[in-house]
Amino acid sequence: MSDDIVLPYPNLELAQYYFILSKPNLSHLHDNARTELLKGIQADQMAPFYRIAVSTGILPSDPAILESMEKAIKEELEKFAERLAEAEKTEGESDIADALRAKASYLTRIGEKEKAVEAQKVALEKTSGLGQRIDIVLTLIRIGLFFDDQDLISTNLAKAESLVDEGGDWDRRNRLKVYRGLHLLSIRQFKSGGELLLDALSTFTATELISYNDFVALTTIANALTLKRVDLKKKLIGAPEVNQVLPEIPLLADLINNLYESKYDKFFIALATLEKTFLLPSRILSPHTRYYVREMRIIAYSQLLESYRSLTLDSLARSFGVSIEFVDNELSRFIASGRLHCTIDKVHGIVETNRPALKNAQYDTVVRQGDVLLNSVQRLSKVLH
Repeated sequence: MSDDIVLPYPNLELAQYYFILSKPNLSHLHDNARTELLKGIQADQMAPFYRIAVSTGILPSDPAILESMEKAIKEELEKFAERLAEAEKTEGESDIADALRAKASYLTRIGEKEKAVEAQKVALEKTSGLGQRIDIVLTLIRIGLFFDDQDLISTNLAKAESLVDEGGDWDRRNRLKVYRGLHLLSIRQFKSGGELLLDALSTFTATELISYNDFVALTTIANALTLKRVDLKKKLIGAPEVNQVLPEIPLLADLINNLYESKYDKFFIALATLEKTFLLPSRILSPHTRYYVREMRIIAYSQLLESYRSLTLDSLARSFGVSIEFVDNELSRFIASGRLHCTIDKVHGIVETNRPALKNAQYDTVVRQGDVLLNSVQRLSKVLH
């Protein structure tokens, strides 16, 4: 096997199916997820993970399936034990390290978490090549992502960054950006995570972690939230890598194009559809769905309000394709929390924009500093004359 081939173990698609099956509100996706999860478990002989899925009620118990997988695992582990014993008896350190990595990879594949982590750590100690050491650490990160073990993820992200700084090659540096980016999205750091994903857009190779289309989708979703309007056009809408994939994901094209082109009623429809069909079912983004939808709405409201000194509630509601009551309640909530800088005149049905508090504070600071500077100059001139 070539050192450059990174095996997709554990299979993170199966963790996604498991997540869907754990959510009653995603019942319309359960049949397909159940079929794909069981198919993937049998393909990779994941008896340990199957036992977890059965114990949590995600999958029904089938003793025949479990027995078949456990028999295959026993046979494979015996082969690895023989191979390792032979390497330790007659071969050198390099062959021993190869045998240890092969066993660790297999334990990772079948979802035997604790034994896989321990085997990967043993293999890491015995492996001398920097590139292979980085690959082992990236595998430990994938195990953490599969089992949602934040300590394992964080520890090995730091270790991977340290190893890459020692002289990791171009490909592994770029793959690490994707690993870091996905982790940051999972903990709601959309700006820093989105920047990493955007930076890896033209050099993406981390298919062991995520498919290219899903990678572009997450890159688009994250950066739609954080990029300024001019950068949204330049870095996302105008990116050839994004344009290549968006025809296959027209919903995301609707989201970013309608936001940029100020077609707010269509943008709201795209955002609501995104919430139901992509955010809530996403293992990475689901915990942040309400936050994401709220922040995207604030961006749209701010973008429209910045263009006018005042708007009627009626025209604002029509722009977004919602009722006056809806936009009144939502704007009131965002104004009260300091997220929108405007006031609502309920008597006349008008929304009036005002200077953001931040700009007022900056203006006051400039004036105060200017007064201090003028006084200093005046005192200095008196001394000199």
